[in-house]
Amino acid sequence: MIKKRFGLTVITQPPLTQYLGPWILPAQSKRAKQLSREKDLMQALVDQLPQYHIYRQTWSPDYQNWMPFYWRGFAQTTRYSYRIENLSNLDEVWGGFQAGIRSDIRKAQKQGVVVERSADLSTFLSLNEMVFKRQGRAAPHPESLVKNIDEAAASRNQRAIFIAADEEGRSHAAVYLVWDQHSAYYLMGGGDPELRNSGATSLCLWEAIQFAATVTRSFDFEGSMIEPVERFFRAFGGEPVPFYSLSRAHNRWLNLAMSIRS
Repeated sequence: MIKKRFGLTVITQPPLTQYLGPWILPAQSKRAKQLSREKDLMQALVDQLPQYHIYRQTWSPDYQNWMPFYWRGFAQTTRYSYRIENLSNLDEVWGGFQAGIRSDIRKAQKQGVVVERSADLSTFLSLNEMVFKRQGRAAPHPESLVKNIDEAAASRNQRAIFIAADEEGRSHAAVYLVWDQHSAYYLMGGGDPELRNSGATSLCLWEAIQFAATVTRSFDFEGSMIEPVERFFRAFGGEPVPFYSLSRAHNRWLNLAMSIRS
């Protein structure tokens, strides 16, 4: 995605896109020859980039050979997500949860909280907005963008919305899930701050994980580098998965600014 910012041309991630970067069709050859081919193709990709002032993209965890970009002056910051790699045995997945997560799930169930798969995007957006209001911030993505993404994902039957509500009709928490043949991705979430101790968020995620097991192989929390969020995701028993954020600026002062920001 190319955008203008303060008069600068920036190549960056599209909104709500966790992973991007190059994708190279695997070749049926010896590993050394594959790597040589990757090097040539990736250097050709760098040469074909449009003119820019700043490049910043986050690559898929499945692709970690960024050396050809390093040789062309790019820098890299390692980030982490959590991923439950194998959803084929949900008893094992449940057993991998920390005791606190299982307790939260049981607590929510005892309080009569029920999770339903819903097409109610407006309720999800309301719960999502509450998270940012509690932090004194506006939601980072406009509703129009989320609605466009939802329409595209729904048309492909590759999204599900889960809403946790109690017997009084109060919506406690929500999960927005998308998936492909490899994994499900926890794209967005939300919750009512007044009800955040009900355990509904953990229950909602557990229901989403169980659903994901019916449509794909793994579950990616699209992890955060924010410590409290990381701690919560880690409690679901997934493996930390590194992925790379690459950057480059055609100006040493811009490079310095990006390194400080990272």
